[in-house]
Amino acid sequence: MSLLIAAWLLFKALAILLLARVAWTDFSTQKITNRDVLLLLCLGLGALQFQALQTHSWLEMAISAIGGVILFAALFPFWLLRKVGAGDVKLMSVTPLLIGGNDLVVFSLLLLVFAIATAAVIKNPFMLPAGVFRHYVQHMDRKGVVPFGVPISAAAICAVALQMYHAVVVATSSGILEQLN
Repeated sequence: MSLLIAAWLLFKALAILLLARVAWTDFSTQKITNRDVLLLLCLGLGALQFQALQTHSWLEMAISAIGGVILFAALFPFWLLRKVGAGDVKLMSVTPLLIGGNDLVVFSLLLLVFAIATAAVIKNPFMLPAGVFRHYVQHMDRKGVVPFGVPISAAAICAVALQMYHAVVVATSSGILEQLN
């Protein structure tokens, strides 16, 4: 079973790196590529399968899939109204599969915090230290563009990092990590 934990941790670590890339790309170009969303989907499904093999239950995967469908259905009308980008809708739809059903509340709270912080920075660019960065944020404010992939990715990174920390603490306290060495 320790190999399943190691593989799960690897998939989660790769997801964190890819989420950081998504955040930077969305911040700099206001685009979230389908390739990145599909890679996140694969990493999330793989991690959920490792978890299902370890716990002998597919309930987590079912809850995550239902959450993804609900988020897609809820955000799709906003995309039709041009209030949210298509990449943001797809990223939010994949996030429950990446996070897992048990930690969706943690992700939602983190997303709320990061979305409020993003809105505050966009509306009050004078809070930022660098003039060029301030100019860039003012440009985004004038165009009405907010890279919502940044708070989504930041919240997902924090939620996944908390999952990894918890898994390592549990594995360490149960002696599983000593078996790996």
